[in-house]
Parts: sequence; structure tokens; C-alpha cells
Amino acid sequence: ELPLVESGGGSVQPGGSLSLSCAASGTTNSIYRLGWFRQAPGKEREGLAAVLTRGRTTFYANSVQGRFTISHDTAKNTLFLQMSSLKPEDTAMYYCAADSVYTGLWYENRSYDTWGQGTQVTVSS
Repeated sequence: ELPLVESGGGSVQPGGSLSLSCAASGTTNSIYRLGWFRQAPGKEREGLAAVLTRGRTTFYANSVQGRFTISHDTAKNTLFLQMSSLKPEDTAMYYCAADSVYTGLWYENRSYDTWGQGTQVTVSS
């Protein structure tokens, strides 16, 4: 497994922006796909965005398309999620995940074999 550590969460007012980071303790060369998920209280964990480490193809959920941007810095072994125009419904624990097998759909939890511990994002006035 490749330990992942998220950072950058916090509290922000509606309409504000936050940037999350996910640092891998080692190289991500063996990883096919990296993703961001979130889980709000009482809800299932949902896939938000993913990026293929080879080719840089990105995927987004409709709920965040146009507001969130996923990127991957290969040299720094770090995944980012730039979030803007945040809404109260974006409040959740955010997780990054790595897929070393490349099976399943990008937004499915079962497609990923390594998870970070999560970072809280709260959007409130």
C-alpha cells in the first residue's frame, strides 16, 4: 500500500475556495488512478473526481463539474483538489484514494485499494 495523507481542509463561507492536497509517502508510478471522494454525515461516500496517472485524463461528478479541479504533480507525488464556488452541501469529510489495479469505475469506492485518513471541509456562513 501507499500511505496517503490529506491536508488543506477547513471552514469557508459559501462561495469561497479551498485547496486540498494528498501526499503519497512514495512514488505513484505504480498507481493507475487517483481520486477524491467525500462523505457527509448519514450519507454514502461519493466519488468527486479522478485522474489517470498516465495520460492525465480527468473525470468529475456532475455535482462538482466546473467548480472543482483535480490535478496530480508526479514529481511531488501529490494529488490536489482545487475547490471553488463552495456550497453548504459540499460540507463533508474529504478523502483521497489510489488505485493500483485499475478495475471498476472511477467513482466507485471498490475501485480503490488505498485511502487517506480524510480532511474535513465545512462550508457555512
